[in-house]
Amino acid sequence: MLDNITHSLTGWALAETGLKHRTRKGLAACILAANLPDIDVFFGWAPWAPLAMHRGFTHGLVGGVLLLPPVLALLLWALDRWQGQRGRIVADAPPMHVGWLLTLAYLGAITHPLLDLQNVYAVQLMSPLSERWFHSDGLFIISPWLLAMLGVGIWRSRRRRSGTAAIVALAACVVFIISNVGISALAWAAPSNDAPYAAPDRIFASPEAIAFWRRDVFWRQDEAITRGRFDPLVSLTRLVRYGHATPDNMNDPLVQRARNDNANVRDFLAWAQMPMARVVRKGCEATVTIGDARYSDPAVAGSFTTEAHLTVC
Repeated sequence: MLDNITHSLTGWALAETGLKHRTRKGLAACILAANLPDIDVFFGWAPWAPLAMHRGFTHGLVGGVLLLPPVLALLLWALDRWQGQRGRIVADAPPMHVGWLLTLAYLGAITHPLLDLQNVYAVQLMSPLSERWFHSDGLFIISPWLLAMLGVGIWRSRRRRSGTAAIVALAACVVFIISNVGISALAWAAPSNDAPYAAPDRIFASPEAIAFWRRDVFWRQDEAITRGRFDPLVSLTRLVRYGHATPDNMNDPLVQRARNDNANVRDFLAWAQMPMARVVRKGCEATVTIGDARYSDPAVAGSFTTEAHLTVC
């Protein structure tokens, strides 16, 4: 997921455009709404699968965009009433406008799935109507470029008491993201345009943090995963390099048994987009380890795997 610092800065930048002066609690509405969909991290235990799934219901157009903002606006309005009754509202605070409070909650909330859509973790935009995962691969999970643009825009707007810098920063972020989605679209096409002339049924193009134009490309074809490298500064149409296809082993009978018998495996596979399995047999025991090709880098792979231990004799 995109980090909550980026989400917070996005909401803050929105507020600094001048929107925070539209109503009391305007700044709080923008920042809290920009983070609100991540409330799902507290509901992993929920019996309703769309709510328990991170980047599921609360990140979708129904839950995160349509239903949650009014809840936040109501809570902020109630807090404002409580503070007013106790004389805790500063004299120069703007008046409370419920309509604007709700509008800012909606504006902040929509930024969250739009940003999360930009990385390979993906998001279930149509949950609970569909379990399909959407992604545009425009950003690394923590983009220092985005952080810098937002941070400078907020700082300059507050220093100059003008929303112009925040508007420019947000516009620059939009241009940066759209440009990177365009690069990823080129990366998606590269394995088919030239060697290895692939026909993927699923493909991801993961950007780097600093060298944002480079992509690690992963695709699945014929039950095998291949990894390649794309750099538009080298070629706009072909991969710089690519490896050999590795069977994903997902149709191995022991992997299927692990899926059927183990709830943790089923939950993992509900999230995994490019699952790969390794089966290790030792005597009458077998260990099935399932990971996701998107996170095959040794530095993070351990956090994105699940295991099942089976008796085979």
